Amino acid sequence: MSRSEPIDIAALYLEHHADLFRYLCRLTGDPDLAADATQEAFVRLAVHAPEPGELRGWLFRVATNLAREWARTQARRLRLLDGAVHRAPIGEPVPAPDAALAAEERRRRVRAALQRLTERDRTILLMREEGFTHREIAEAVGTTTGSVGTLIARAINKLAAELGLGEEDL
Repeated sequence: MSRSEPIDIAALYLEHHADLFRYLCRLTGDPDLAADATQEAFVRLAVHAPEPGELRGWLFRVATNLAREWARTQARRLRLLDGAVHRAPIGEPVPAPDAALAAEERRRRVRAALQRLTERDRTILLMREEGFTHREIAEAVGTTTGSVGTLIARAINKLAAELGLGEEDL
């Protein structure tokens, strides 16, 4: 596909939507934010297509940046609301059934452990989970392809330590 040829957004959506959404859910821990960032990334794809061969990485990069910006905006809003609790009270969520509660607790622990990692380690692990190549990961985090394997191993060990897992659990 060259830049002068129109791109088939529908086909690209079918090919990449599920992976992009899953990645953003893991990155943000917020399915609604992930859905919004995924949708906006495809809108931006329709407006400004990347060079041929860069599509998947471009989509993930754009969506990651959108999710981070929206998360920062949300954090600012929450700080403002915390200062004005009497004007905008926030209710407690309804408790989930036991099985859903246990699953949510596991997700919370993993999300919290991921958040305690550096942004670089978190990005490396999430990109690896989504099947990115070492070359793509290296480009995303600004390192060499040869060092990605070592960085992945170190990030996995850090995550395991954050979760309180020993080598026998890995």
